[in-house]
Amino acid sequence: MAERRAAAAMVSRVLGGGDVLEEQAGTGPERAAARALADLTLRRLGQINAVLSKFVDRKPKGAGQAILQVMAAELLFAGTAPHAAVDTAVRLARSERGTSRLAGLINAVGRRIAEGGADIVAAQDAARLNTPDWLWSRIKRDWGAETARAITEAHLTPAPHDLSIANPADSDALATELGARSLPTGSLRLPERPQLSALPGYEAGAWWVQDAAAAIPAQLFGDVGGKTALDLCAAPGGKTMQLAAAGANVTALDISEDRLVRLRENLNRCGLTAEVLAADLMAWSPDRVFDAVLLDAPCSASGTIRRHPDLPRRGDGRGIDRLAESQAAMLDRAAQLTAPGGKLVYCTCSLFVAEGETQVSPFLERNPDFALDPIQPDEVPVELLHKRGTMRTRPDQWAEFGGLDGFFAARFTRRL
Repeated sequence: MAERRAAAAMVSRVLGGGDVLEEQAGTGPERAAARALADLTLRRLGQINAVLSKFVDRKPKGAGQAILQVMAAELLFAGTAPHAAVDTAVRLARSERGTSRLAGLINAVGRRIAEGGADIVAAQDAARLNTPDWLWSRIKRDWGAETARAITEAHLTPAPHDLSIANPADSDALATELGARSLPTGSLRLPERPQLSALPGYEAGAWWVQDAAAAIPAQLFGDVGGKTALDLCAAPGGKTMQLAAAGANVTALDISEDRLVRLRENLNRCGLTAEVLAADLMAWSPDRVFDAVLLDAPCSASGTIRRHPDLPRRGDGRGIDRLAESQAAMLDRAAQLTAPGGKLVYCTCSLFVAEGETQVSPFLERNPDFALDPIQPDEVPVELLHKRGTMRTRPDQWAEFGGLDGFFAARFTRRL
Protein backbone atom coordinates (compact mmCIF):
# COMPACT_ATOMS: atom_id res chain seq x y z
CA MET A 1 0.00 0.00 0.00
CA ALA A 2 2.73 2.47 0.99
CA GLU A 3 4.75 1.67 -2.12
CA ARG A 4 1.74 2.20 -4.41
CA ARG A 5 0.86 5.45 -2.64
CA ALA A 6 4.40 6.73 -3.08
CA ALA A 7 4.55 5.62 -6.72
CA ALA A 8 1.24 7.31 -7.54
CA ALA A 9 2.42 10.49 -5.83
CA MET A 10 5.65 10.44 -7.86
CA VAL A 11 3.76 10.00 -11.13
CA SER A 12 1.29 12.74 -10.20
CA ARG A 13 4.07 15.21 -9.41
CA VAL A 14 5.89 14.49 -12.66
CA LEU A 15 2.77 14.84 -14.82
CA GLY A 16 1.16 17.64 -12.85
CA GLY A 17 4.10 19.80 -11.92
CA GLY A 18 7.07 18.70 -13.99
CA ASP A 19 8.95 17.40 -10.94
CA VAL A 20 12.10 15.35 -11.55
CA LEU A 21 11.52 11.72 -10.60
CA GLU A 22 15.07 11.18 -9.35
CA GLU A 23 14.89 14.13 -6.95
CA GLN A 24 11.70 13.08 -5.19
CA ALA A 25 12.29 12.40 -1.51
CA GLY A 26 12.56 9.10 0.29
CA THR A 27 15.09 6.40 1.13
CA GLY A 28 15.28 2.67 1.71
CA PRO A 29 13.80 -0.36 -0.02
CA GLU A 30 10.22 0.95 0.14
CA ARG A 31 11.21 4.08 -1.73
CA ALA A 32 13.22 2.01 -4.23
CA ALA A 33 10.20 -0.17 -4.96
CA ALA A 34 8.00 2.90 -5.38
CA ARG A 35 10.53 4.48 -7.70
CA ALA A 36 10.70 1.32 -9.81
CA LEU A 37 6.91 1.27 -10.17
CA ALA A 38 6.77 4.97 -11.02
CA ASP A 39 9.59 4.43 -13.54
CA LEU A 40 7.63 1.62 -15.20
CA THR A 41 4.44 3.68 -15.29
CA LEU A 42 6.13 6.64 -16.97
CA ARG A 43 8.12 4.44 -19.38
CA ARG A 44 4.91 2.78 -20.61
CA LEU A 45 2.60 5.76 -20.12
CA GLY A 46 1.50 5.99 -23.74
CA GLN A 47 0.38 2.38 -23.80
CA ILE A 48 -1.25 2.70 -20.38
CA ASN A 49 -3.24 5.77 -21.39
CA ALA A 50 -4.33 4.08 -24.61
CA VAL A 51 -5.65 1.10 -22.64
CA LEU A 52 -7.38 3.31 -20.09
CA SER A 53 -9.10 5.22 -22.87
CA LYS A 54 -10.85 1.99 -23.87
CA PHE A 55 -12.48 1.71 -20.46
CA VAL A 56 -12.84 5.26 -19.13
CA ASP A 57 -14.75 7.97 -20.97
CA ARG A 58 -13.56 10.80 -18.74
CA LYS A 59 -10.33 10.05 -16.92
CA PRO A 60 -9.97 11.69 -13.52
CA LYS A 61 -7.23 14.25 -13.02
CA GLY A 62 -4.39 14.43 -10.52
CA ALA A 63 -4.14 11.75 -7.85
CA GLY A 64 -7.04 9.69 -9.21
CA GLN A 65 -5.49 9.51 -12.65
CA ALA A 66 -2.12 8.49 -11.17
CA ILE A 67 -3.73 5.67 -9.16
CA LEU A 68 -5.34 4.36 -12.35
CA GLN A 69 -2.06 4.60 -14.26
CA VAL A 70 -0.01 2.84 -11.60
CA MET A 71 -2.64 0.10 -11.30
CA ALA A 72 -2.60 -0.38 -15.07
CA ALA A 73 1.21 -0.57 -15.06
CA GLU A 74 1.03 -3.38 -12.50
CA LEU A 75 -1.67 -5.23 -14.40
CA LEU A 76 -0.18 -4.87 -17.86
CA PHE A 77 3.60 -4.84 -17.39
CA ALA A 78 4.69 -5.72 -13.84
CA GLY A 79 3.15 -9.17 -13.58
CA THR A 80 1.30 -8.29 -10.37
CA ALA A 81 -1.60 -10.63 -9.55
CA PRO A 82 -4.81 -8.92 -10.72
CA HIS A 83 -6.60 -9.20 -7.38
CA ALA A 84 -3.62 -7.63 -5.59
CA ALA A 85 -3.22 -4.75 -8.05
CA VAL A 86 -6.93 -3.91 -8.14
CA ASP A 87 -7.56 -4.33 -4.41
CA THR A 88 -4.58 -2.17 -3.48
CA ALA A 89 -5.61 0.58 -5.92
CA VAL A 90 -9.17 0.58 -4.55
CA ARG A 91 -7.98 0.76 -0.94
CA LEU A 92 -5.56 3.52 -1.87
CA ALA A 93 -8.35 5.55 -3.48
CA ARG A 94 -10.60 5.08 -0.45
CA SER A 95 -7.85 6.19 1.93
CA GLU A 96 -7.60 9.66 0.42
CA ARG A 97 -10.37 12.25 0.71
CA GLY A 98 -9.83 13.56 -2.80
CA THR A 99 -10.08 10.14 -4.46
CA SER A 100 -12.50 8.16 -2.28
CA ARG A 101 -15.40 8.76 -4.67
CA LEU A 102 -13.36 7.08 -7.46
CA ALA A 103 -13.02 3.72 -5.71
CA GLY A 104 -15.88 2.13 -7.66
CA LEU A 105 -14.56 3.39 -10.99
CA ILE A 106 -11.04 2.15 -10.22
CA ASN A 107 -12.39 -1.26 -9.23
CA ALA A 108 -14.42 -1.60 -12.44
CA VAL A 109 -11.63 -0.39 -14.71
CA GLY A 110 -9.08 -2.61 -13.01
CA ARG A 111 -11.18 -5.70 -13.52
CA ARG A 112 -11.77 -4.89 -17.17
CA ILE A 113 -8.05 -4.33 -17.76
CA ALA A 114 -7.29 -7.63 -16.05
CA GLU A 115 -9.71 -9.36 -18.42
CA GLY A 116 -8.90 -7.71 -21.73
CA GLY A 117 -5.88 -5.45 -21.35
CA ALA A 118 -3.28 -7.95 -22.50
CA ASP A 119 -4.96 -8.35 -25.89
CA ILE A 120 -5.00 -4.59 -26.38
CA VAL A 121 -1.31 -4.30 -25.48
CA ALA A 122 -0.40 -7.09 -27.90
CA ALA A 123 -1.77 -5.03 -30.79
CA GLN A 124 -0.13 -1.74 -29.77
CA ASP A 125 2.83 0.00 -31.39
CA ALA A 126 4.74 0.33 -28.12
CA ALA A 127 7.65 2.45 -29.36
CA ARG A 128 5.40 5.03 -30.99
CA LEU A 129 2.76 5.18 -28.25
CA ASN A 130 5.31 5.71 -25.49
CA THR A 131 7.08 8.52 -27.34
CA PRO A 132 5.41 11.94 -27.13
CA ASP A 133 4.75 13.52 -30.53
CA TRP A 134 7.32 16.28 -30.09
CA LEU A 135 10.07 13.79 -29.27
CA TRP A 136 9.16 11.37 -32.05
CA SER A 137 9.17 14.19 -34.62
CA ARG A 138 12.52 15.53 -33.50
CA ILE A 139 14.27 12.16 -33.42
CA LYS A 140 12.78 11.21 -36.79
CA ARG A 141 13.90 14.53 -38.30
CA ASP A 142 17.46 14.07 -37.02
CA TRP A 143 17.92 10.34 -37.64
CA GLY A 144 15.26 9.13 -40.08
CA ALA A 145 12.27 6.88 -39.47
CA GLU A 146 14.15 3.58 -39.19
CA THR A 147 16.68 4.79 -36.63
CA ALA A 148 14.00 6.75 -34.76
CA ARG A 149 12.08 3.53 -34.28
CA ALA A 150 15.20 1.70 -33.11
CA ILE A 151 15.98 4.45 -30.60
CA THR A 152 12.46 4.62 -29.20
CA GLU A 153 12.27 0.83 -28.93
CA ALA A 154 15.49 0.94 -26.90
CA HIS A 155 13.81 3.46 -24.57
CA LEU A 156 11.37 0.75 -23.46
CA THR A 157 14.11 -1.05 -21.51
CA PRO A 158 15.78 0.45 -18.42
CA ALA A 159 19.47 1.19 -18.76
CA PRO A 160 21.94 -1.14 -17.05
CA HIS A 161 24.47 0.00 -14.47
CA ASP A 162 27.95 0.67 -15.85
CA LEU A 163 31.06 1.20 -13.75
CA SER A 164 34.25 3.14 -14.38
CA ILE A 165 37.31 1.63 -12.71
CA ALA A 166 39.75 3.76 -10.72
CA ASN A 167 42.70 1.51 -11.62
CA PRO A 168 42.32 -0.21 -15.00
CA ALA A 169 44.69 -2.94 -13.82
CA ASP A 170 41.96 -4.07 -11.43
CA SER A 171 39.34 -4.38 -14.16
CA ASP A 172 39.54 -8.14 -14.80
CA ALA A 173 39.50 -9.02 -11.11
CA LEU A 174 36.58 -6.70 -10.42
CA ALA A 175 34.66 -8.07 -13.39
CA THR A 176 34.99 -11.56 -11.95
CA GLU A 177 34.12 -10.49 -8.42
CA LEU A 178 31.09 -8.47 -9.54
CA GLY A 179 29.94 -10.89 -12.22
CA ALA A 180 30.18 -7.96 -14.63
CA ARG A 181 30.82 -7.81 -18.36
CA SER A 182 33.81 -5.92 -19.74
CA LEU A 183 32.78 -3.50 -22.49
CA PRO A 184 35.01 -2.54 -25.45
CA THR A 185 35.61 0.94 -24.01
CA GLY A 186 36.86 -0.32 -20.62
CA SER A 187 33.70 0.09 -18.56
CA LEU A 188 32.18 -2.81 -16.62
CA ARG A 189 28.48 -3.58 -17.03
CA LEU A 190 26.58 -5.19 -14.18
CA PRO A 191 24.16 -7.99 -15.09
CA GLU A 192 21.30 -6.51 -13.05
CA ARG A 193 20.49 -3.32 -11.13
CA PRO A 194 21.60 -4.25 -7.58
CA GLN A 195 22.04 -2.11 -4.49
CA LEU A 196 25.33 -0.51 -5.48
CA SER A 197 26.60 0.38 -2.01
CA ALA A 198 26.56 -3.31 -1.04
CA LEU A 199 28.81 -4.42 -3.92
CA PRO A 200 32.49 -5.35 -3.59
CA GLY A 201 34.77 -2.40 -4.15
CA TYR A 202 32.23 0.30 -3.32
CA GLU A 203 33.54 1.25 0.11
CA ALA A 204 37.13 1.01 -1.12
CA GLY A 205 36.37 3.41 -3.96
CA ALA A 206 37.50 0.99 -6.62
CA TRP A 207 34.79 2.15 -9.03
CA TRP A 208 31.95 4.60 -9.58
CA VAL A 209 28.75 4.44 -11.60
CA GLN A 210 29.03 6.02 -15.04
CA ASP A 211 27.39 5.02 -18.30
CA ALA A 212 29.86 3.61 -20.80
CA ALA A 213 29.08 6.37 -23.31
CA ALA A 214 29.55 9.09 -20.69
CA ALA A 215 32.97 7.63 -19.86
CA ILE A 216 34.37 8.06 -23.37
CA PRO A 217 34.85 11.87 -23.59
CA ALA A 218 37.40 12.02 -20.76
CA GLN A 219 39.36 9.25 -22.48
CA LEU A 220 39.76 11.39 -25.61
CA PHE A 221 42.54 13.46 -24.02
CA GLY A 222 44.90 10.49 -24.02
CA ASP A 223 47.66 10.56 -21.44
CA VAL A 224 46.90 13.38 -19.00
CA GLY A 225 49.46 12.42 -16.36
CA GLY A 226 50.87 15.60 -14.82
CA LYS A 227 48.78 17.87 -17.03
CA THR A 228 46.28 20.48 -15.91
CA ALA A 229 42.67 19.57 -16.65
CA LEU A 230 39.47 21.58 -16.29
CA ASP A 231 36.15 19.76 -16.01
CA LEU A 232 33.33 22.22 -16.68
CA CYS A 233 29.77 21.55 -15.50
CA ALA A 234 31.47 18.79 -13.55
CA ALA A 235 28.87 17.46 -11.09
CA PRO A 236 28.23 14.67 -10.18
CA GLY A 237 31.88 14.05 -10.98
CA GLY A 238 32.37 10.94 -13.09
CA LYS A 239 34.64 12.68 -15.59
CA THR A 240 36.48 14.56 -12.86
CA MET A 241 37.31 11.24 -11.23
CA GLN A 242 38.42 9.74 -14.54
CA LEU A 243 40.85 12.59 -15.11
CA ALA A 244 42.10 12.54 -11.52
CA ALA A 245 42.57 8.76 -11.58
CA ALA A 246 44.60 9.16 -14.78
CA GLY A 247 47.01 11.50 -13.01
CA ALA A 248 45.79 14.92 -14.10
CA ASN A 249 45.76 17.97 -11.85
CA VAL A 250 42.03 18.58 -12.07
CA THR A 251 39.91 21.65 -11.44
CA ALA A 252 36.20 20.77 -11.29
CA LEU A 253 33.80 23.65 -11.85
CA ASP A 254 30.02 23.63 -11.49
CA ILE A 255 27.47 26.37 -10.92
CA SER A 256 25.58 24.35 -8.29
CA GLU A 257 27.09 24.08 -4.83
CA ASP A 258 24.43 21.49 -3.95
CA ARG A 259 25.49 19.24 -6.84
CA LEU A 260 29.13 19.62 -5.87
CA VAL A 261 28.39 18.02 -2.50
CA ARG A 262 27.92 14.71 -4.30
CA LEU A 263 31.07 15.27 -6.37
CA ARG A 264 33.14 15.81 -3.22
CA GLU A 265 31.62 12.70 -1.63
CA ASN A 266 32.53 10.64 -4.69
CA LEU A 267 36.09 11.97 -4.72
CA ASN A 268 36.51 11.18 -1.03
CA ARG A 269 35.14 7.65 -1.39
CA CYS A 270 37.49 6.92 -4.25
CA GLY A 271 40.54 8.53 -2.63
CA LEU A 272 40.95 11.04 -5.46
CA THR A 273 41.72 14.74 -5.30
CA ALA A 274 40.64 17.74 -7.34
CA GLU A 275 40.18 21.45 -6.85
CA VAL A 276 36.40 21.84 -6.63
CA LEU A 277 34.86 25.25 -7.32
CA ALA A 278 31.29 26.52 -7.38
CA ALA A 279 31.11 29.23 -10.03
CA ASP A 280 29.34 30.30 -13.20
CA LEU A 281 31.54 29.37 -16.14
CA MET A 282 30.48 32.47 -18.06
CA ALA A 283 31.61 34.78 -15.24
CA TRP A 284 34.59 32.80 -13.90
CA SER A 285 38.01 34.34 -14.65
CA PRO A 286 40.90 32.14 -13.54
CA ASP A 287 44.50 33.35 -13.72
CA ARG A 288 45.58 30.42 -15.89
CA VAL A 289 44.63 28.27 -18.86
CA PHE A 290 44.52 24.47 -18.98
CA ASP A 291 46.08 21.68 -21.04
CA ALA A 292 42.81 19.72 -21.20
CA VAL A 293 39.35 21.28 -21.02
CA LEU A 294 36.22 19.14 -20.92
CA LEU A 295 32.81 20.75 -21.40
CA ASP A 296 29.89 18.42 -20.77
CA ALA A 297 27.38 21.15 -21.50
CA PRO A 298 23.91 21.35 -19.95
CA CYS A 299 21.51 19.94 -22.52
CA SER A 300 18.14 18.29 -23.06
CA ALA A 301 19.56 15.02 -21.61
CA SER A 302 17.51 13.25 -24.28
CA GLY A 303 20.22 10.60 -24.52
CA THR A 304 19.41 9.42 -20.99
CA ILE A 305 15.70 8.65 -21.40
CA ARG A 306 16.30 4.97 -20.64
CA ARG A 307 17.48 6.10 -17.20
CA HIS A 308 14.98 8.92 -16.82
CA PRO A 309 11.62 8.00 -18.38
CA ASP A 310 10.09 11.10 -16.82
CA LEU A 311 12.15 13.33 -19.12
CA PRO A 312 9.81 13.23 -22.15
CA ARG A 313 6.84 13.92 -19.85
CA ARG A 314 8.34 17.06 -18.31
CA GLY A 315 8.71 19.15 -21.44
CA ASP A 316 7.75 19.65 -25.04
CA GLY A 317 11.10 20.31 -26.70
CA ARG A 318 10.57 24.03 -27.16
CA GLY A 319 13.66 24.93 -25.14
CA ILE A 320 16.17 22.99 -27.26
CA ASP A 321 17.11 25.89 -29.52
CA ARG A 322 17.77 28.10 -26.49
CA LEU A 323 19.90 25.34 -25.00
CA ALA A 324 21.89 25.13 -28.23
CA GLU A 325 22.59 28.86 -28.08
CA SER A 326 23.77 28.52 -24.49
CA GLN A 327 25.98 25.57 -25.42
CA ALA A 328 27.64 27.58 -28.19
CA ALA A 329 28.40 30.43 -25.78
CA MET A 330 29.79 28.01 -23.19
CA LEU A 331 31.92 26.31 -25.83
CA ASP A 332 33.43 29.66 -26.81
CA ARG A 333 34.19 30.38 -23.15
CA ALA A 334 35.76 26.93 -22.73
CA ALA A 335 37.97 27.71 -25.72
CA GLN A 336 39.32 30.78 -23.97
CA LEU A 337 40.36 28.57 -21.05
CA THR A 338 42.31 26.14 -23.25
CA ALA A 339 46.08 26.56 -23.41
CA PRO A 340 47.87 26.86 -26.77
CA GLY A 341 48.54 23.30 -27.92
CA GLY A 342 45.90 22.06 -25.50
CA LYS A 343 42.82 19.98 -26.21
CA LEU A 344 39.16 20.86 -25.77
CA VAL A 345 36.48 18.15 -25.70
CA TYR A 346 32.85 19.18 -26.09
CA CYS A 347 30.11 16.67 -25.30
CA THR A 348 26.41 16.44 -24.53
CA CYS A 349 24.16 13.57 -23.44
CA SER A 350 21.70 14.49 -26.18
CA LEU A 351 20.18 12.69 -29.15
CA PHE A 352 19.56 15.96 -30.99
CA VAL A 353 22.03 17.13 -33.61
CA ALA A 354 21.37 20.77 -32.65
CA GLU A 355 23.15 20.05 -29.38
CA GLY A 356 25.94 18.06 -30.99
CA GLU A 357 26.88 17.75 -34.65
CA THR A 358 25.70 21.21 -35.73
CA GLN A 359 27.81 22.91 -33.07
CA VAL A 360 31.11 21.91 -34.69
CA SER A 361 31.42 24.06 -37.83
CA PRO A 362 30.10 27.31 -36.28
CA PHE A 363 32.53 26.89 -33.38
CA LEU A 364 35.48 26.53 -35.76
CA GLU A 365 34.33 29.59 -37.71
CA ARG A 366 34.12 31.64 -34.52
CA ASN A 367 37.43 30.32 -33.17
CA PRO A 368 39.95 30.11 -36.04
CA ASP A 369 42.78 29.25 -33.63
CA PHE A 370 41.14 25.85 -33.08
CA ALA A 371 41.11 22.81 -35.36
CA LEU A 372 38.95 19.73 -35.20
CA ASP A 373 41.06 16.83 -33.90
CA PRO A 374 39.42 13.72 -35.41
CA ILE A 375 38.90 10.78 -33.07
CA GLN A 376 40.66 7.69 -34.37
CA PRO A 377 39.48 4.05 -34.63
CA ASP A 378 42.12 2.96 -32.13
CA GLU A 379 40.60 5.34 -29.56
CA VAL A 380 36.91 4.51 -29.91
CA PRO A 381 35.16 1.45 -31.39
CA VAL A 382 34.63 2.17 -35.06
CA GLU A 383 30.84 1.86 -34.83
CA LEU A 384 30.82 4.86 -32.49
CA LEU A 385 32.78 7.11 -34.85
CA HIS A 386 30.69 9.70 -36.64
CA LYS A 387 30.99 12.52 -39.15
CA ARG A 388 34.39 14.20 -39.43
CA GLY A 389 35.85 12.08 -36.66
CA THR A 390 33.37 13.02 -33.96
CA MET A 391 31.77 10.45 -31.65
CA ARG A 392 28.08 9.58 -31.56
CA THR A 393 26.39 6.95 -29.44
CA ARG A 394 22.69 6.06 -29.43
CA PRO A 395 20.50 3.85 -27.22
CA ASP A 396 19.97 1.35 -30.04
CA GLN A 397 23.70 0.73 -30.45
CA TRP A 398 25.45 -2.16 -28.73
CA ALA A 399 22.15 -3.98 -28.38
CA GLU A 400 24.11 -7.18 -27.73
CA PHE A 401 25.59 -5.52 -24.64
CA GLY A 402 22.37 -3.83 -23.51
CA GLY A 403 22.56 -0.47 -25.28
CA LEU A 404 24.18 2.89 -24.56
CA ASP A 405 23.16 6.35 -23.53
CA GLY A 406 22.92 8.85 -26.36
CA PHE A 407 26.06 10.99 -26.44
CA PHE A 408 27.95 13.29 -28.77
CA ALA A 409 31.59 14.30 -28.45
CA ALA A 410 34.00 16.34 -30.56
CA ARG A 411 37.68 17.03 -29.86
CA PHE A 412 39.46 20.22 -30.80
CA THR A 413 43.10 21.31 -30.56
CA ARG A 414 44.19 24.88 -30.00
CA ARG A 415 46.98 25.88 -32.33
CA LEU A 416 50.28 26.99 -30.80
